[in-house]
Amino acid sequence: MDLLAAHPFAIAVGIIVLLSALGAPIGLSMIGASIVYLAVSGQDIGLAAEQVLQGLYTSFTLLAIPLFILAANLMNVGSLSDRLLDFCQALVGRFRGGLGHVNVVSSLIFSGMSGSAVADAVGVGRITTEMMMKDGRYTPSYAAAITAATAVVGPIVPPSIPMVLFALVADASVGYLFLAGFLPGVLMTIVMSGVNTWMARKHNFPVEAAVPWRELPRITWFAMPALLMPVVLLGGIYGGVMTPTEAAAVAAAYALIVGWALRMTTWGQTWESLVSAGRSTASVGILIAGALVFNYVVARENIPNDIKLWLDGFQLGKYEFLLVVNVLLLVLGCLLDASTILLVIVPILIPAAQALGIDMVHFGLVVVMNLMIGLITPPYGILLFIVANFTKASMAAIVRDLTPFLIALIAALFFLTYSPDVVLWLPRQFGYSG
Repeated sequence: MDLLAAHPFAIAVGIIVLLSALGAPIGLSMIGASIVYLAVSGQDIGLAAEQVLQGLYTSFTLLAIPLFILAANLMNVGSLSDRLLDFCQALVGRFRGGLGHVNVVSSLIFSGMSGSAVADAVGVGRITTEMMMKDGRYTPSYAAAITAATAVVGPIVPPSIPMVLFALVADASVGYLFLAGFLPGVLMTIVMSGVNTWMARKHNFPVEAAVPWRELPRITWFAMPALLMPVVLLGGIYGGVMTPTEAAAVAAAYALIVGWALRMTTWGQTWESLVSAGRSTASVGILIAGALVFNYVVARENIPNDIKLWLDGFQLGKYEFLLVVNVLLLVLGCLLDASTILLVIVPILIPAAQALGIDMVHFGLVVVMNLMIGLITPPYGILLFIVANFTKASMAAIVRDLTPFLIALIAALFFLTYSPDVVLWLPRQFGYSG
């Protein structure tokens, strides 16, 4: 890349850094920088609008994002979440550290409804945190730490908004990416339950009063509307009845109808859910728009190929490359928003991964898992700020209690990175040839 070609790109990168430092949204920063790049390099600045239109309005898959956000919001209002927690408490609340196990299991189940770590943390996560802190049974910092850690499972178990975004940038199958998240999500749940068991014995956390087994059928029946959501959603996708986008629409409609039919959702709560979903969608949409325009700039500068040639000079094999990717994404996760990394950094790495023969479904799982761990990595992990806000625990105390969970999740990440057959086993059962 010669200096003249690099100069406009360097200006664009500088503008992004400057605007971001001044507090501008990263999506708007990328759009502004890309327009300046087009002007400086003598191109029609109308290309920016063209890239946004082509990217946002020709991708049917992207429509799944606002629908999954809406479904998660609707599941978080009313008493659906309470019924789900009652079910989890009847199952695992009887063990030492039982409310911690309830936190873990409820996050796994809610993952099959929301596709969002933030939705998990502010929904069932907030309720379980309050349950854990009641009467001083658990310290606020531990309740916050386990809530943040378990929320990470949200985008791993299908449905998953980050996997939809990865499918967009990698041209991979959303359905197979969803399937690839099942076993890793279960593994992460088992790992975190193990850490909670160890912490419960170490700190002598209380044993809750056991719910009689004879009560389980009744509790399960009342929780059935929430438990059926993943069945309806995923059964429709893998039964060949609907696409992931159509399934997202069905999930939103199901949450709305169930809430009204069982009188668990008021009109006011429904309106709040719609408004919140609209705001979240607009935020994500601006970020995607910025990434689409800036990725055009990156592609025109041939950055992905330059990165590939640079990495070729190190003669890395696929597993060495995956190690580099893991380290890079874990470090970037400490500093940048997950969606920004997914939409801007990851597309640069994809050509090198493909050249090394790395399966895109496996690569997508590794990338998304890295980015979710970044949500609980200081100093800028967004889940840390969310749980600190409603527990009022100090950030230092939360990070201290979170560290065992973080180490366990990173160990699970490296296991799955070097065990592609584990990740791809379920997709292959449904016809995936990778």
